[in-house]
Amino acid sequence: MRTYSTRREMLCRAANGFGGLAVAFLAHGQAATRRALNPMAPQPGHFQPKAKSVIFLYMDGGPSQVDTFDPKPRLAREHGQPIRMETPPTQFNDNGNVMRSPWEFRKRGQSGLEVSDLLPHIATCADDLAVIRSMVADNSEHTAANYQLHTGFSMQGRPAMGAWITYGLGSESENLPGFVVLDSGLIPAGGMDNFGSGFLPAAYQGTLFRRGSKPVANVEPREASPEIQLEKLGLLKKLNRGVLDRLGSVTELEAAVANYELAYRMQSAVPELIDLRGESKATLDLYGIQDKDTEDFGRQCLLARRLVERGVRFVECLTPKRQGVDRWDQHGKLFEGHTINARATDQPVAALLKDLKSRGLLDQTLVVWGAEFGRTPMSQGTNGRDHNPFGFTMWLAGGGVRGGTVYGATDDYGYFAVENKVHIHDLHATILHLLGLDHKQLTYRFSGRDMRLTDVAGEVIRGILV
Repeated sequence: MRTYSTRREMLCRAANGFGGLAVAFLAHGQAATRRALNPMAPQPGHFQPKAKSVIFLYMDGGPSQVDTFDPKPRLAREHGQPIRMETPPTQFNDNGNVMRSPWEFRKRGQSGLEVSDLLPHIATCADDLAVIRSMVADNSEHTAANYQLHTGFSMQGRPAMGAWITYGLGSESENLPGFVVLDSGLIPAGGMDNFGSGFLPAAYQGTLFRRGSKPVANVEPREASPEIQLEKLGLLKKLNRGVLDRLGSVTELEAAVANYELAYRMQSAVPELIDLRGESKATLDLYGIQDKDTEDFGRQCLLARRLVERGVRFVECLTPKRQGVDRWDQHGKLFEGHTINARATDQPVAALLKDLKSRGLLDQTLVVWGAEFGRTPMSQGTNGRDHNPFGFTMWLAGGGVRGGTVYGATDDYGYFAVENKVHIHDLHATILHLLGLDHKQLTYRFSGRDMRLTDVAGEVIRGILV
């Protein structure tokens, strides 16, 4: 008499046992399954958040800190003289003498925060700003610096900050992507990898909304009527259901169906989003929508407000392209170039802060302003400034940030951060913290390692928090 079981018999007899194991595992895996079926389903953070969403106002090219938010009287005293300190090689290593700022600085608001006359509109919001004057980065070249600012790493292929945030929290919008990039006609150095998902699932990459009446590619229906489109979607669902009935749950397939359905919903959500006819004339005037200088960025800032109103988690506004001006990257003709860029962005940025505040949204929306690096206090050529990653300025406003605050300091020339240095990793850790995410716990297993936005560094900037 046989006293052993064949492999087939063992598998059959153990079927219930395997089922029991599956049931036991189910509770543990429910969250992961739901995320696979709907990657943008809202997820709880690690602790109570201060902010629900982020608007990143990216000032492509690097505004000069000593001409905007970091006044340096020494530059005026030593204008035209050789700088009296050792300086590292710069990007082009073509440096002249000390160059004073063409703009005056004034104390603004009740806080007395100093802002230059280059940005008169943002200056009226001084009491809402937490200005970090001691930012440092690792690169003086645009592409690598952009990758670090956007992804935490100086190389391409890593997930963007917006991708990490939507991976961690999902989105509260059912009809729009969770991570949106508003195109200005000028994609930053480094290209779309600045907004990619890297090794995270593709659902978390940024969606580029282009200018004009058709901002999203491949979303518009190709069918003659909505009824035909719905029939096609229904057929697709039926066919996929047949596959699932044969193979069991295939989360990738179900997620693909969910993406098709999101694209369908976007067909009505996107036209409604970009239709500004429901906004009052006062609001349009506030953003400068009717003015040729401010129309482009004003529309971006207004759309950013409308996006976060609709539950989108992360929005990035790109610096608008101006004729004859290379972003904020003025290696020559600093006065002319910075004036043109400020004229295009200053009023819309202030309008966004005031509009969010008037609607009760600023407390739950974190606004970030800045670029990949700053600029040197010496001239490049006769009237420009070279790249400077050793001490520059960014500011935050809104959700959980203490306004009217100055954090950190640079030396008397405005070249090196000398007090409370803030690395890009620290900035990222702080943004995640304000959203209720611990940057050390927000990880993704890849290539045998738990990856994170801040790598193995980063500290929350407690000095700017409420």
